[in-house]
Amino acid sequence: MKYEVQYSKEFRKGLKKLKNDKNSLNLVRNIIKKLANNEILESKYKDHKLIGKYAGFRECHIKPDLLLIYKKENNASRGQLPTLILVCIAIGSHSDLF
Repeated sequence: MKYEVQYSKEFRKGLKKLKNDKNSLNLVRNIIKKLANNEILESKYKDHKLIGKYAGFRECHIKPDLLLIYKKENNASRGQLPTLILVCIAIGSHSDLF
């Protein structure tokens, strides 16, 4: 099943900083597309669970110092098909996010 993609305000802000970096924007789009299609990311993206402030979220490295923090949710209601949601929380460098 495909995930519906939602973007947080913080993610949109971080994405604006990349507006002049077409290569990074293309990489971000491709990663989000893979995640929305429930594909497993290649090991080079270092996808992993987070702890602490971001417990319950995941992070992947789009580039060595360009990170995407995201969460996959399943909003299932009784008697209805589940709604799968990919929430893009934040994007930026290590120093921007942590």
